[in-house]
Amino acid sequence: MELEKFSYDNKIVKQFAYATIIWGLIGMTVGLWVALQLVFPALNFNTGMTTFGRLRPLHTNAVIFAFVGNGIFMGVYYSLQRLCKARMFNDTLSKIHFWGWQLIIVSAVLTIPLGFTTGKEYAELEWPIDIAITLIWVVFGWNMFGTIIKRRERHLYVAIWFYIATFVTVAVLHIVNSVEIPVTFLKSYSWYAGVQDALVQWWYGHNAVAFFLTTPYLGLMYYFIPKAANRPVYSYRLSIIHFWALIFLYIWAGPHHLLYTALPDWAQSLGVVFSIMLLAPSWGGMINGLLTLRGAWDKVREDVVLKFLVVAITAYGMATFEGPMLSLKNVNAIGHFTDWIIAHVHVGALGWNGFLTFGILYWLIPKMFRTEIWSKKLANWHFWLGTLGILFYAIPMYWAGFMQSLMWKEFTEEGMLKYPNFLETVTQIAPMYAARSLGGALYLIGVIMMTFNIYKTVKAGNFLANEDAEAAPLAKEHVAHKGEHWHRWIERKPVQLMVFSLVVILIGGVIEMVPTFLIQSNVPTIASVKPYTPLELQGRDIYIREGCYTCHSQMVRPFRSETARYGEYSKAGEFVYDHPFQWGSKRTGPDLHRVGGKYPDSWHYNHMLDPTSMSPGSIMPSYPWLLDDDLDTTNTAAKIRAMQTLGVPYPAGFDKEANKNLTEQSERITASLKKDGVETVSNKEIIALIAYLQRIGTDIKSQIKK
Repeated sequence: MELEKFSYDNKIVKQFAYATIIWGLIGMTVGLWVALQLVFPALNFNTGMTTFGRLRPLHTNAVIFAFVGNGIFMGVYYSLQRLCKARMFNDTLSKIHFWGWQLIIVSAVLTIPLGFTTGKEYAELEWPIDIAITLIWVVFGWNMFGTIIKRRERHLYVAIWFYIATFVTVAVLHIVNSVEIPVTFLKSYSWYAGVQDALVQWWYGHNAVAFFLTTPYLGLMYYFIPKAANRPVYSYRLSIIHFWALIFLYIWAGPHHLLYTALPDWAQSLGVVFSIMLLAPSWGGMINGLLTLRGAWDKVREDVVLKFLVVAITAYGMATFEGPMLSLKNVNAIGHFTDWIIAHVHVGALGWNGFLTFGILYWLIPKMFRTEIWSKKLANWHFWLGTLGILFYAIPMYWAGFMQSLMWKEFTEEGMLKYPNFLETVTQIAPMYAARSLGGALYLIGVIMMTFNIYKTVKAGNFLANEDAEAAPLAKEHVAHKGEHWHRWIERKPVQLMVFSLVVILIGGVIEMVPTFLIQSNVPTIASVKPYTPLELQGRDIYIREGCYTCHSQMVRPFRSETARYGEYSKAGEFVYDHPFQWGSKRTGPDLHRVGGKYPDSWHYNHMLDPTSMSPGSIMPSYPWLLDDDLDTTNTAAKIRAMQTLGVPYPAGFDKEANKNLTEQSERITASLKKDGVETVSNKEIIALIAYLQRIGTDIKSQIKK
């Protein structure tokens, strides 16, 4: 059979590699900045764009979607062409994908610090950007499937299975979680409310970790580990079990982020059960990766690429063991809302995603530039600095997490909270925050070393933009060989593989979400719970804009320690008008669900002006612009109409009276402040925020309506 000549497109791989490095430096620098803000609050700089609440979402988006996202595309574009023995389907689609993705990231960099956010973790980008993400993701899928269709290799290697599952699942997650109603060009409200919104968000949030930070990287692992070690993957059968079990089980596990909350118990239990089962396929993948290196451990000691890859797989194993353990209710009761979760997440992010990306870069760049890495010694320095950085980051955060939980839950012999002041916890863990910052700095220094090393490698090399290759064309007919493994059939049919993957991942989501939405008893209503007033609604939007949910939860769990500290535990019916929900995932500050009426208006005013004046030693930034900036009431009517569309029972025509209602309430708060010696005017943003804070959690005096 005559061989066909073609070429691989290395230019698109190089572009994504450069973008990975650049955005990695930016995202990690912002991460170090926000870590230092918890040690030195002055680094918030008292400006709206540089507070922790705005920069922390910027950091997570930059690291997840910019650094890891570009790393995924770098690895996929390189490996897919070689696994399919075909150039990418369309060079123009590749270019649109690359530049479209970079524009999306730039739009995130511009909008998030300016306060344009949906207030949903890992999904903060507003609706026009969500649409752009959808379109560019379709371009990526079109290009990927076009390449697979025109391949010259009959069977689809395991890495491609993971790429296909990533494409279909991320598309489903993004579309379902991003259903929202636009109010203005950069303002929207989630279509879901309260309990349903929390379930959808953490179905998305957990599986964004699974299908953006895990499955594509497992595909890269299955390609680059054998390539770097020059050995075949350990077990074909184990890879089949790993793939199908992982994508089926992962999608069920989202509710383990919501244990002991107002989510129905049956949904919480499903999340726990499937999280525990998830340990088996996760460790199956880790074992498959590590045992691929059997007989090559001498090479691991010498080859810096393999060092990075081995630590990456080990970190994956640690994180995927810890995740199921944290889903156990007794363990979750200790870890949730503490810095333990931050440690857990960063073992995966820094170890698994970061180190695998670095290993791939060190392997790819010299190959594409036809040279050796400029300095193996510098690469080894990067490895050890990065490893130390992970340890210095994670260990203090584990320590801080346990200390937080123990202090929150400790009672005196007389039955009183031993540490009733939340700030006592913050003061105690300050040294751990400093140590964490040192770990982040070491890790970032390592990345800077890598950047310099790769720059020198590129300068010394000769880039091969179009790599010549040849392969036999794919035969039109295929007769199954006797004794051939049954799974070979589906490996020959990419469309069927995509459809089967879609069905497998939809099962868990449908079973968990449909009853929560359709069966009213899952969210019992409370007659006394009323919609927010226009002023409170505006104040809630300011709360979301400033990223207060990054440090404060609004969910009192049914623990003695929490009800003694905060008040009555939270009920599902209290959140029916919350678009989006604001339960939070981390308590750097105290829970706020019962803060309404706890302090006078003047306390909140002074607390936002200078937190230390009300809470000496506080690490919360000040918000002086809220005292100076006028509240924008031009969109009040549009917000009320949007809420009415979402089912919030405002009276007909209330949108026309909303600003009058808003003015009356703001004048009452202004008069209250004046009695306490605070002089201000009623049209300032601080007035709206005070209105919202004084409302939170005050609606539960009546009995739950059956």
